[in-house]
Amino acid sequence: MVFGMAMITPLKRARGLGSAHEGADHFLKQRFTGAANAILAAFAVGLIATLAGADLATVKATLAHPLVAAALLALIVSMCVHMRIGMQVIIEDYVHSDGLKVLLLLGNNLFAGAIAAVSIFAVLKLSFGG
Repeated sequence: MVFGMAMITPLKRARGLGSAHEGADHFLKQRFTGAANAILAAFAVGLIATLAGADLATVKATLAHPLVAAALLALIVSMCVHMRIGMQVIIEDYVHSDGLKVLLLLGNNLFAGAIAAVSIFAVLKLSFGG
């Protein structure tokens, strides 16, 4: 044993959550958002199929329903979070230059936020009859 180094058990190492101190956070978020995306995307596909060929007034009335709007907003948020985390993991794994990594992570966050903001605005505008 080297002087000054304490013995670390596997449990202690596991509870330390690794060097990033996040543990399985990204893994779990990816799985939860993936499951939510599957359910909410099925709803969205069904909604689109139901509204295919409908007139504008019917589409607006359907999208104005609070539960429909809430489901679409949940889909947008879940998909954007899923996309952001997925790209973050790819950037962290495959970009080795620290400066470029920071720029790409910033761009990833801005892109996901912009997509979410524009999509949420569109749903809210349709929901409130704009």
